[in-house]
Amino acid sequence: MDFRSDTVTQPTQAMREAMAAAPVGDDVYGDDPTVNDLELWAAERHGFEGALFCSSGTQANLLSLMAHCERGDEYLCGQQAHNYMFEGGGAAVLGSIQPQPIENEKDGTIPFTKLAAAIKPDDAHFARTRLLSLENTINGKVLPLTYMAEAREFVDKHNLKLHLDGARVYNAATALDVDIKQISQYFDSMTVCLSKGLGAPVGSLVLGDKAFITRVRRWRKVLGGGMRQAGILAAAAKIALTEHVARLADDHANAKKLAEGLNQQPGFSVKTDMVQTNIVFAKVDPTLDQRQLAEHLKKRGIIITPGNPIRLVTHIDISREDIDTFLSELALALKQLK
Repeated sequence: MDFRSDTVTQPTQAMREAMAAAPVGDDVYGDDPTVNDLELWAAERHGFEGALFCSSGTQANLLSLMAHCERGDEYLCGQQAHNYMFEGGGAAVLGSIQPQPIENEKDGTIPFTKLAAAIKPDDAHFARTRLLSLENTINGKVLPLTYMAEAREFVDKHNLKLHLDGARVYNAATALDVDIKQISQYFDSMTVCLSKGLGAPVGSLVLGDKAFITRVRRWRKVLGGGMRQAGILAAAAKIALTEHVARLADDHANAKKLAEGLNQQPGFSVKTDMVQTNIVFAKVDPTLDQRQLAEHLKKRGIIITPGNPIRLVTHIDISREDIDTFLSELALALKQLK
């Protein structure tokens, strides 16, 4: 069992069969019927005019930033934002776009007073502020609907666009118990990662209006992201969106069970009220040799990433029984490593 991330999921048998049987064409020419079906369906499902199937969430975010901003522009985001911290600086390196990070609050939100203060004057000395990028979920925490509504009002007031890094947006919708359109309605563009909690082997979506998607498609080609017979991947992606959403609640319940169990282990501490979706952060006694612990658990068929806090992620391939097994093996390991 692998707790490192929800990106480690294996495609289901239904996905494998759909991939094997998918009708395909050349997607760069717009000829792949399975990709076309996914994009048309996804656009309507999320309340946008258009959609584009991409290879990864990192690519989807970069394409969105480049389609919204020109060279010398900037985007506002959280200090903890994935597209700022963990995507190789792509916006700056490849898009010549300046990120302006603002410190996130503990609940993942970004204060609008600080965002407003960061918007640059209309002056040649400054980068042009064009976009606010939010993330939902962010480190497993869910942005409230009221906050997203306020973000919409904020960008309209300041003549900005609003983008959502929705890598785990379906986890957010599940936690909020709302339809996905209750979230997407506030944004000019949104990405959805299909290869995390939704369990597809590869792929993300970019969603927006037709003009925006036209720009995104061009940048995808420029960046080498045009895929040919991509329907093989799109077939699994469609199943992820149509069959794997409802079960995300199981991952959330398993994460809560895991958090509560970790609090019973010596040297582990979890703020269970902050476990809102499928990600658990556990602080660990600094005297514990985490690498030794990870090596011990790996021999028992359990994979974790050392850190303090340790991040543990539940997903489609982690069952409720697996949580019990992990906690039992962890208890044994801690006794042996004393």
